[in-house]
Amino acid sequence: MIIVLISRKVSNLRRCNMKKAFLVLSVIVLVVCTISAGGKTEKSQAAQPITLSLWGGWPEIQPVYEKVAADYTKLHPNVTIKILTHPLREFEQKLSATIPADQASDIIEASPYPVQKFIAAGLLPPAPPKIVEYMTKAGRFPEALVEANKGEDGKYYGLNYFQGRHAIFWNTDMFKEAGLPGAPKTMDELISYAQKLAKRDAQGNLIRSGLSLRLSGGGSGVGEKFWMYLYPFGGSIIEQAPNGKWKAGYNNEAGFNTLKMYIDMVWKFKTDDHKIKHDAEAFQLQQTAMFARESWVIGDTKKKAPALNYDTAPMPRGTRWGDLSTGVNLYVSRSCKNPDTAWDFILFLNSDENLRYLLDTTGWLPQRMDADLKASLDKEPRYKAFLFSHPDYKIFTYPTLPEYDEILTKFAERMVKAFLDSSLVDNPDGIRKVLADAAAETNAILKRAGKLAE
Repeated sequence: MIIVLISRKVSNLRRCNMKKAFLVLSVIVLVVCTISAGGKTEKSQAAQPITLSLWGGWPEIQPVYEKVAADYTKLHPNVTIKILTHPLREFEQKLSATIPADQASDIIEASPYPVQKFIAAGLLPPAPPKIVEYMTKAGRFPEALVEANKGEDGKYYGLNYFQGRHAIFWNTDMFKEAGLPGAPKTMDELISYAQKLAKRDAQGNLIRSGLSLRLSGGGSGVGEKFWMYLYPFGGSIIEQAPNGKWKAGYNNEAGFNTLKMYIDMVWKFKTDDHKIKHDAEAFQLQQTAMFARESWVIGDTKKKAPALNYDTAPMPRGTRWGDLSTGVNLYVSRSCKNPDTAWDFILFLNSDENLRYLLDTTGWLPQRMDADLKASLDKEPRYKAFLFSHPDYKIFTYPTLPEYDEILTKFAERMVKAFLDSSLVDNPDGIRKVLADAAAETNAILKRAGKLAE
C-alpha cells in the first residue's frame, strides 16, 4: 500500500516544482516512520512483563514446576512464573477460601472432583476452545479422565496433567521366602497370600503385615482405598441409574465381601494391625510384604530405600478387573489477567520432554497416553504395571458430582470406626448394618442435592 502511494506521489511530482516535491516526500517519509513506529509499539506491548502464579497440593512436584517454569522463561523472557505448594488438605482449605474471593493463583492444580463445587457455582471459567480441542483428541488422554473434566453444564474445565494409577507393590524377597510364585493375580490370591506373608514375633505380635491396608487417616483417602478393592468385587461408592441420578453402590454383596475382607484381615487372619506402620513407609522399612499404591512410591523408594528388592503388578482380578485413576488437572482462575499465557504454559508442561521429567523426578504418571515415555520406562521398568492395558482391565475414576467429596469423606469416617470393631468378625448381620447405615447417609446427601435415584 505504501509503495502504491509513493508511486502516485512521484507521478504528481512531475507537475510540481522541486520545492513542492520535497515537501510531499517529507510528508510521506513521516507517515512511513509513524507506521513503523506504531509496529514497534505493538511488539513492545506484546512483550510487557507478565507474572503468573501456580499453586499446588503435591509439594513433591514443586521442583518440576520450577524447572519447567525456568525453561518457559528462557523461551519467553517477559514471563515469570511463581510456584507455591502446600500439603494437600491444607491446600484444599486454601482453595475454599481464595477461589470465591478471586484471590487464588492464576493456575490451580487440583483433581476434578473437589473443584466441582467451584465449577457449579460459576467460580472457575471453562477451558478455551483450543484447549478443548487438544484435550479431546482421540487417544490423547484416557476417556474416563476426559469425561471427568466436564461440569454439569457440559463444558470442559481444566486440562489433564498427571494421575494416580494403582498397582500392587510386592517385596520379591519376602514372596520367595514364603514360596509364592509372584504377585497375586486374583482377589482370592490377594487374601491367601497376605496370610502366608504375615510375620509374628515369639509373643504372637504382628511385626510384618501380609497386606498393608488403609485403616485410618483424615479426609477421603480411606474411602478411596476401600473403593479400589470394592471395584473387583463388583461394587462402587455410588452408581448411576439410567435416569442419570445416583445411589449408594456398596450396600450389597460387593460391599459385604469388601468390608468382610478388611475385618478378617485385621481381626481374624491378623494379617494387618492398627498398631504397626502402614503404607509406603511400612513397605520401605520392610514391615509389610505388599500394598496397593500409586506410581509415586517408586520415586520415593529410590530416595528412601534404594536397596529394596521389589516389583509391581496390575491390580488383582475379581468378578471384574480394573483400576481407579485419580486425575490431577491444571485450571486457570477467573481472576487471571493473562489467561492465554497461563494456558500456553499448561500446554508446555504437557510436552513429551517435560512429562518424562515429571515421571523421572517424582514417579507421578502423566495422563497423556500418546506421550513418548520409552526412555523413562527403559530406565525404570516397574512403571509398566501402571500403564497396563487389557480389554478387560477398565479404568474408572471419580464421578463429577459436587457432593462426592462429602459422600466419600463421611463414608470413610464410618469405615474407620468399623475397622476398629472386632465384634464384626463372623458377624454378617453386623457388617450389613454398617453398610446399610452408611448407605442411608450417602443417599441422604444425594437426596438433599436432588440427585438420588429413587
